[in-house]
Order: sequence, then C-alpha cells, then structure tokens
Amino acid sequence: MEEYKKNSLTLTGAIGLGTGVMIGAGIFALMGQVAELAGTFFPFTFIVGAIVTAFSAYSYIKMSNAFPSAGGIAIFLVNAYGKSTIAATASLSMAISMVINQSLVARTFAVYTLQLFNVKSENFLVPVIGVALLAFAFVMNISRNRFIEVFSSITSLLKIGGIAVFAIVGLWISNFSFDSMKESVPDQTISGYVAAVALTLIAFKGFTTITNSGSEIIDPHRNVGRAIIISTSIVAVIYILVAWAVASNLSLGEIIQARDFALAEAARPAFGNYGLWFTVSIAIIATVSGVVASVFAVSRMTAMLTDMKLIPHRHFKMPGSIQKHMVVYMIVIAMILTISFDLSRIASLGAILYLVMDIIVHWGVLRHLLDKIKANPYIVITAIVFDVVVLSAFLWVKATTDIFVIVASFIMMLLIFFAEKFFLKSI
Repeated sequence: MEEYKKNSLTLTGAIGLGTGVMIGAGIFALMGQVAELAGTFFPFTFIVGAIVTAFSAYSYIKMSNAFPSAGGIAIFLVNAYGKSTIAATASLSMAISMVINQSLVARTFAVYTLQLFNVKSENFLVPVIGVALLAFAFVMNISRNRFIEVFSSITSLLKIGGIAVFAIVGLWISNFSFDSMKESVPDQTISGYVAAVALTLIAFKGFTTITNSGSEIIDPHRNVGRAIIISTSIVAVIYILVAWAVASNLSLGEIIQARDFALAEAARPAFGNYGLWFTVSIAIIATVSGVVASVFAVSRMTAMLTDMKLIPHRHFKMPGSIQKHMVVYMIVIAMILTISFDLSRIASLGAILYLVMDIIVHWGVLRHLLDKIKANPYIVITAIVFDVVVLSAFLWVKATTDIFVIVASFIMMLLIFFAEKFFLKSI
C-alpha cells in the first residue's frame, strides 16, 4: 500500500507510540478498579502484570523480528494459521479490543477533565466530552505520519515526566506511609488478586500497537523488538511508582470510592488544589495522545486486514485511502462504545477480548512457528498458562459481580467468528 512509507518511523517514534497508548488509559482509568479487586496490596499487582506482560511480549518480539509488517498481529496470525477463520477472528478481536481501549481513554479524559469543575463521573457530560476527544483524534489521524510521530513523542515525554513528578513527590510528601496497605479487607480472595492482573494487562497491552507499524519503522527486524522492550519497561516503572504514590496518599476505601479518577483524588492531599490541576493536566495530555496513537495503530492494522481480504470493506463514496476509511469506521465504533458503557465495563470487555486473542497468538506460535522464529517453547507455554489462569479468575469474578460483561463479550466474539466465517466463504 502506498500510504505505508518505509523508514518513516524512528525507534524513538515507535517508543512514543507504545508508551502513548499504554499510559493513555491504564494508569488513570484502571488504578481504582485494580485496587477494588486486589485490595490492600494492589500496587504489587502491577508488578505481577509486568511479569506476565514480559512473557507475553516474547512471542510478539520474536514474530516482529521475523515478520515486520504494518499488519502486525494480523500477519503473525496468518503465518501461524493461514488465511483461516481463526486468524481472521483473532485479528479482528484484537482490533476491536484496541477500539474498546479508545473508548476507555475517551471516557477517562472526560472524567478527569470534569474533576476541575467538581463534576461527578456519572454526569451526562462524560460521554459527550469523550466523543469530542474521539472527533479530535479523527482529525489528527488524517494528518501525515510524521506529524503523528512528533506529536506522540512530545506528549509522551511530557506525560512521562509529569507522572514521574507526581509519583516521586507524592511518595516524598507522604513519607512512604502506604496508608491503603494498613487497612484490613476480610473478603479478599485469591481470585480477586489474580483477576486484578487482567486489568493491569490492559494497561500494558499498548505495546502490541508497535507491531502494527513494522513496515514503517527504521530497521524493523531489530527496532520493533527494541521499542516493545523499552516502552514496556518505562511504563512498568511508572505504573509501580504511581500505584505506590496513590497508596501512600489515600486509604483503600478512598481509592475505591474514587476509582474512576484515583490519581486526581490522590493529588488533593499530596499537592492541594494546584496538585489537582497538575494531575488533571497530565491526564489530559496522556489520554489525548493515547487515543491518537491507538487510532493510528488500529487503522493501520485494519487497513492491512482489508488488503489481505480478511475483513470486508465498503468505500461508501468516501475519498482517500482505505486506511483513512478505517479511521472513520473505528472512530464511529469507539464513539458508540463511549456512549453505551461505563469505564468498568469497557475495561472488562477489553480485558476478555485481549486475553482470548493473546492465547490464540501464543498457541499459534507453539504449534506452528517455533522453528521458523526460533522461539523458546517453555517461555511460550508459560505465557499461555499465565493468560489462562488470569482469564479464568477474571471470568469467575465477573460471573459473580457483573454477568452482563461476560454475556456481552461472548456475544461479541460469536458475532465476529460467524461474520468472518461467512465473509471468507463468500470470497
């Protein structure tokens, strides 16, 4: 495709895209939800999530080294399963999980922005502002790649620096008191701890977006893997520091009560009103850059899926390239999700779809690609076991607290599967 320009993304730009997507939603939207599931020692959940992510990233790095492409995960799956229903279903599931992430980021942007005006997260303005952000992301993504790279790199540096300041100063002011860890929560369960890891994986999964720019990154056989390792390492350190900063400034009850805007709430005792403005400003920068980077990546992936004839496409008389059309489709779906679901359900849907897709990827590597990409089978098997355990615990917890999420996820995956099966038979 002519819009994929070889060597148009540097290693720094790729790292910016990865950190942009990860920090855009995970640290701001999921902190309170992780604390609600994991309880007293929730900061350690992010350490476990980083370990699970490291094993998961191994397969993607090995495949990126072997098959760098703008199609990213779609190319990996086709190499593992051929142009089959399972490859198409998993590829589209990944794309949809990325769109779900965009709606998560959009609502997070709205919730944090409204904290400046002391407006509750249940207010009707949340989806309105979220949709406005998605419209802005659309405008950004019809710009040139170089502009998006520069924008993502600059905003990534700003938010990394800002969040690091928040974490370090918050820990310093609180004298590392870790108030939330002093609370006793008698109804905590092992399944709750493990289920919380599923949400942290959503906070880390942005590294997969780097694979979707494989044909554009300079020296992709080396730099795609490097970008994944560097971006996930940076984000892991930031997540752990911020989680401890929140735990040191708020009790567990306060974190759970303010679960949709835990960082903003933690800024009040640590920094006062100025700290609130500072934290919300960083949240705005992080979420804006996060949704822009995510739309950029998923539009590339779905355009490649169209080229590979794995998903249908209609121009509807729109001008421009297929990739620009996919930006329109993905933004519209994200807007619908932003209006229809709250932050908790959006995060849960994304977690389930991502984990199912991730298991399919690792299984494809284990069964079909070990020799070709020179992967260590024991690492891949470990990644599968981690995913299965985490997904099982998450489904168990949701079955007892919000069965709607499981039903919605199941229906969504069934629709994707049968739609792909019908489409592939028709071509």
